[in-house]
Parts: sequence; structure tokens; C-alpha cells
Amino acid sequence: MTVTTKQLIQWKQKGRPIVALTAYDYAVAQILDQAGVDLILVGDSLAMVALGYDTTLPVTLDEMIHHAKAVRRGVKQALIVVDLPFLTYQESIQQAIHSAGRILKETGAQAVKLEGGNEAIAQTISKLTSIGIPVMGHIGLTPQSVHQFGGYRKQGKTPDARARILAEAVAVEEAGAFAMILEHIGADLAKEITEKVSIPTIGIGAGVYCDGQVLVINDVLGISDWQPPFAKSYANLRENITQAVKEYSLEVKERKFPQPPSL
Repeated sequence: MTVTTKQLIQWKQKGRPIVALTAYDYAVAQILDQAGVDLILVGDSLAMVALGYDTTLPVTLDEMIHHAKAVRRGVKQALIVVDLPFLTYQESIQQAIHSAGRILKETGAQAVKLEGGNEAIAQTISKLTSIGIPVMGHIGLTPQSVHQFGGYRKQGKTPDARARILAEAVAVEEAGAFAMILEHIGADLAKEITEKVSIPTIGIGAGVYCDGQVLVINDVLGISDWQPPFAKSYANLRENITQAVKEYSLEVKERKFPQPPSL
């Protein structure tokens, strides 16, 4: 049975941790789903790990939809959430409705995610949820604001910044989001938010006290050429793939592949 947004909230109430990972294509999404991942995020991180950009900003709505459709074809159980990319929801509520509506209509995903928790974003979340579009929030380090932050720095270090993030978490919940990502904030702040809100918190670089965890799949598999300090690799596929390609190349050059026909 497909995981639902209501299930995530029930799991928070029961203390059952939520397992989330990113995916950007059919093959990986199918593997994650069959492995039992609860939530698959088609993150705008694909701009960096799949398309080679320096930030998440360049990825377009059409590109997000293209990848999300591939992911959806590989998934039978997990809840699929798709990021609204930069400048596809900030101009107006009408723009956000159009962008989110396209994602749900064209991909078959069950929810969208957007960054921030200020008054304007909270109003956008409220409008989207009021017309039946499930929304996941994202506070703390919001990569679409990388230039404002001056890089991918840990957030919530000062009392004022901590208070702002806590207020944003409350605003995101009150606006109707079913869950929220907490990225690159202190574990103590993540714990306070997790205890204060009734919706699940899913951490990435936010410590152990969140209701769930998410990582970029390329980091988990050891494919990335760089990964943030809070990530963990559970394999080294970059090394394995390199070695496999070298062995293939050598066999081709030495005419050992394909095998010659037996006489």
C-alpha cells in the first residue's frame, strides 16, 4: 500500500522514524522503493548531482517534471515529493498554484516541497493546501537562498536566527504543511522544533532528534565527488564504477571482450 501524508503524521505520533532519500531516475527510484524507503524526494539537488550545476538555482520546472515522471514510473509504495524549483513559486500565489498543479498533474507525485517560512511563503503554503495540494516545508539552510547566506553554512547559530527558524517552523505547520525538512541546523534547535510541532520533521544535517532523516542518494552510494560533512556514504560506487570501466576498457583494447567464437 502506498505511503500517505497521513501515515507520516501517524508515525510521528507513534515514534516510528521516517526513512527518506532523494532519487532522480527510474532505476534508482525502483531500487529505493523495493528496499522499503518511506519517502522519495525528487529534490532540486538534481541540478548539482545530476546536471552538473554549481547550485540548485538553474534547474527548471520542466526539468523537475521530466525527472519526477521517471521516478514515479519506478515507485509502487513510497510517497513521492517533488521540489518546486527557484522562481516557480515566489512571484505570486497564482504562479505557485500553476507550478505545483503541473507537478501533480504531469508526474503523478503526491506532494510538492518549497523552501522558507516567512509570511509570504506561509500564505503560499496555506493556499496550496486549501485547494488540495499537499505541501512539505523546508527551513533552516534553504539552498535556493545560497547567495543570501553566503554559502551552505549552518543556520540558527545566533539567538535571533534561532528564534526566526523556530517561528518559521510554527508558521509552516499552521499553514497546513504535512511535514517539513530541517536542514543544517543544530540538534538542539531541531529537537525543540520537533517537540513543538505536530507534523513530522525530517532532518538533513540536523541531528538525531528529528522524526526522520533524508540524504542525497549520490552521497549515500558514494558517487558524489564532494559531499557535506553531515552526510554518510554506505558504499563507494564511484570507486567500483571506475574500476569496472577500467577493466572493460582494458578487455576491449586487448580484444578479450567480447569473447571470440569457439571453433
